[in-house]
Amino acid sequence: MSDIFEHLSMGFGVALSWQNVLVAALGSFFGTIVGVLPGLGPINGVAMLIPIAFAMNLPPETALILLAAVYVGAEYGGRITSILLNVPGEAASVMTTLDGYPLARKGLGSVALSLSAWSSFCGSFVAFIGIVIFAPLLASWALAFGPPEYFALMVFAFCCLTSLLGQNPAKGVLAAALGLSISTVGVDSNSGVYRFTFDSPNLADGIDFVVVVIALFAISEMLQMLENVVGGMSVKVPKSERKLFNLKEFKFTLPSVIRSALTGFGLGVLPGAGASVASAVTYANEKRLIEQKDPNACFGKGDMRGLVAPEAANNASATGSFIPMLTLGVPGSGTTAVMMGALTLYNITPGPVLFETQPLLIWGLIASLFVANVILLIMNVPMVRLFASILAIPPWLLVPGIVSISFIGVYAINATRFDLMMVAGLGLIGYFLRKAEMPMAPLILGVVLGDLMEQNLRRALSMSNGEVGILFASPITVLFWVLSISVVIVPLAYRRWNRRQKAADKPVQHKDTAP
Repeated sequence: MSDIFEHLSMGFGVALSWQNVLVAALGSFFGTIVGVLPGLGPINGVAMLIPIAFAMNLPPETALILLAAVYVGAEYGGRITSILLNVPGEAASVMTTLDGYPLARKGLGSVALSLSAWSSFCGSFVAFIGIVIFAPLLASWALAFGPPEYFALMVFAFCCLTSLLGQNPAKGVLAAALGLSISTVGVDSNSGVYRFTFDSPNLADGIDFVVVVIALFAISEMLQMLENVVGGMSVKVPKSERKLFNLKEFKFTLPSVIRSALTGFGLGVLPGAGASVASAVTYANEKRLIEQKDPNACFGKGDMRGLVAPEAANNASATGSFIPMLTLGVPGSGTTAVMMGALTLYNITPGPVLFETQPLLIWGLIASLFVANVILLIMNVPMVRLFASILAIPPWLLVPGIVSISFIGVYAINATRFDLMMVAGLGLIGYFLRKAEMPMAPLILGVVLGDLMEQNLRRALSMSNGEVGILFASPITVLFWVLSISVVIVPLAYRRWNRRQKAADKPVQHKDTAP
């Protein structure tokens, strides 16, 4: 333990130098802007700054602190448009829309923004403590995850979807199936066969996730807003009377914040799982847990616990994803994969020996994660009124502005007109799906998890020459299979038992009989 404090003090000595604090502040601000803009996301934000950092001849620890601050800042920024406009700034913020947007419609936009900033900070802080204390242990645990374990994890994530199916499970299942079908478009990585591309080379790489998210959320939401304006039914957003959450709301959401931060951190340690998976699994589990204890919970209609759960989880996951990158040389997420590329520009190879050969770099980065989160909390909380003023922008200016930014974000991915036509077409489909009251969350999660699930299944079966038994061979896979069955059966059994208890407790009424 004394070595940990010694290393951490050395790290804070690096992170708190005025140059690195300035770099962390600039990176946090830029990352917040990147997170707000639909379609960019942390990967693009980090990728844009790598050549700038290298051209400025920044020291490797300063360059890494800059990129890490952008990464964390983007996770913060994604919540702003998710809450205020129902438009996720980046993929991990999709779940934030489910309760954040209804809260804004209740006149609690500023409260939701401040509460989400606090829960984001808590998630990152829990992950920071986890990195400091448990990095070597968690790295060895993550190394035990192979394709069979990841496939079982994806099955568990899909089973968690059962709590997101809404009042009409048939529509929820159909939405998830539609998402899975979108994830199958493109060239099969194993056989090289073109699947559902309709002989279009533009679909060879599949439909980009950013295109799907922007189309189904940003474009369809703007079309719906435009319809309301034209029909004279525009929603009047009440002005938020309070700027910050109060003590009662803090106590009310604290258990959810802690549980979600721990879960998000655990999933963030797994290479490739990502903040999107962490926020989805955490939200679903939190919804199921709370609704069993509190039938009056209003998840999906503006429950603050549904807001803080994905925000704490995705920030904890983003911070936790540094563990496999630093200790194993394996990227924990797409963004950390880009950051690994930045390290190679400085002839630095991530891995176990990095803690011995580059202690200033490693511990300076770890300490800077805490510094950047403090900066983001200080930066975001006073600005909630400014962010909430987005709702006061008239629709005639807001709708074309969001659509323009969305199309710019989509075009920045591959710089092709095909992506623009695709986002317009899918946006129109998303508009009609909304009119049919089709839930968007299962559809998006089907797109996110479908490709991961298929790839790991194919790899696992390749390892065993087609033997299905490999999917049940390790204790980790058995654990996930048991959890998957439990999250489906236990709630059904609990509801049936609860109905029987109520029926048994109900007094039996006897009819009066004449003597």
